[in-house]
Amino acid sequence: MRADSMRRGLRRLGVALLAAVGAGSVVAASAADCSKPVYLTLDTGHMGVAPLVADVLKRHDVRVTFFAAAERTKDGGDSLDDHWAPWWKARAADGDEFASHTYDHAYWRADLPDEKGQMRFTIQPSAGPEAGKRLAWTAAQYCKNIRKSSDRLAQITGKKPLPLYRAPGGKTSPKLLEAARACGYVHVGWSPAGFLGDELPSDKYPNQKLLAQALERIRPGDILLAHLGIWSRQDPWAPAVLEPLVTGLQQRGFCFRTLRDHPDYRAWIAAHP
Repeated sequence: MRADSMRRGLRRLGVALLAAVGAGSVVAASAADCSKPVYLTLDTGHMGVAPLVADVLKRHDVRVTFFAAAERTKDGGDSLDDHWAPWWKARAADGDEFASHTYDHAYWRADLPDEKGQMRFTIQPSAGPEAGKRLAWTAAQYCKNIRKSSDRLAQITGKKPLPLYRAPGGKTSPKLLEAARACGYVHVGWSPAGFLGDELPSDKYPNQKLLAQALERIRPGDILLAHLGIWSRQDPWAPAVLEPLVTGLQQRGFCFRTLRDHPDYRAWIAAHP
């Protein structure tokens, strides 16, 4: 009797394993079957809409790539402080990816002449203790600021960020990109149609106009850009536009992927684990 029971148990286990493998194959195939990918990226901001944005992404099973800087927030702190650490940790648990936006949201303003073989730049942070000042930074100082954000993200999420970064405002020079690449970071901009307009004044660019424009113009492969709160916009873009944009693109057959899967960055990410 005991042997018969054991055989029946093994048969049931085998059936269950086969079913699980089959289901896993279907899921894997479904995940790989994406002929119209788009890559939604979100830069930090005042974070006032961050919880609502996370709700939208979770509700529609969307994975994104966050570019983070320690920017001033509506709660009086900064976007990478301990108050926001649980929020970032939850995003890691959801499967989102992270990358640096420079720790001090440091704008490139100009290249400076090299000094003692070191590349130098005029940099103007908009966050941190030297916000608003024009500073002369070496390539090493610029890299340190990129890395500081990446290290902080790793510390609070437990997940290693991608070896990518985005310069504030997308402002760069060939020398700046060379300096960043030399210390292990490739710059990521955005597609022309991927500029979602949440930085624009809402009286001239109302949410409905930005939504219609995005749904009309976005094409497969585009990198999309929005923020976790813009101080100057009166009618917040997120989450008002985010949810209908996500559902509208999904209804058109688009699927959302993180930059880990982007063909322009896959090889670099694999080479810099």
